[in-house]
Amino acid sequence: MDLDRYTTAQPPDDAPADARVCVVATQSDTFDRCRDGRYPAPASYPRTDATFDYMAFYRTAPVSALTHYARVTDRVPQTRGDPGPLTADDWTALIDPFSDTDRVVVFQLDALVPLAEPVPNDTNGVRGAWYCTIADLRAASALSELADRAET
Repeated sequence: MDLDRYTTAQPPDDAPADARVCVVATQSDTFDRCRDGRYPAPASYPRTDATFDYMAFYRTAPVSALTHYARVTDRVPQTRGDPGPLTADDWTALIDPFSDTDRVVVFQLDALVPLAEPVPNDTNGVRGAWYCTIADLRAASALSELADRAET
């Protein structure tokens, strides 16, 4: 369960309905970095060049649901070993298990906004990146519904 929706100190869900969103899957370590305002992706991933203003996060565990979104404030390229948003520990935990790259783009994020209702997994989760609108996120009652509306 995600306790964010039970706190009073959370940003409002006031993003424009027509804003473009990139939906990605996150494991716990990556989601923790999103809470800290950064989401890294290997520079070779198409999402690093795609046009969107928000990112939404499908959490593989412990909830198996899309639970939050955040406005993207910047995209910072970083090469392993160079100063930047990712520490050496971040590279080890977030990049090395999934890619052998030495170049990433770190999406800088505003505070995470919990969805009023999480979008539960009723299929196979999120693979790659999906693109939709904030209105699509708010309207979906399950991942299969969102998948029908999203571009991949």
